[in-house]
Amino acid sequence: MQLIPHDPVEGVYRTTDDYIHAMEVVGPQRLLFVAGTIGLDPSGAAGKTLEEQLELIWNNIRTILASADMTVDNIVRVTSYLRDPSYSAANAAARRAALNGRTVPTTAIIAQTLSSDWLVEIEVICAA
Repeated sequence: MQLIPHDPVEGVYRTTDDYIHAMEVVGPQRLLFVAGTIGLDPSGAAGKTLEEQLELIWNNIRTILASADMTVDNIVRVTSYLRDPSYSAANAAARRAALNGRTVPTTAIIAQTLSSDWLVEIEVICAA
């Protein structure tokens, strides 16, 4: 499988340093679509802070990916659902840390989550 980032700088607005416009995936054998993942611990309790929930989310994503013999290196797309626009910077920082600085296409959407305790929900698409 080959990943080819596409981030044109002419004819379209520029991206920031934490995402790219598109990722071409050539020859994948498998695709994994991960449902929106929230910041709950194994007992089902929500993290008390935004940072704790982001840490739990990325730990949960890593666990889900491992069940499919994948890692965060297989992530080719991230969508984040934030309860508040002020969560954007922390969400981007957590994503950059989780992906070890690797950039992928990403979107952040401000949305009401199903429970007011859930501050962020993140879904990913992976290829292998």
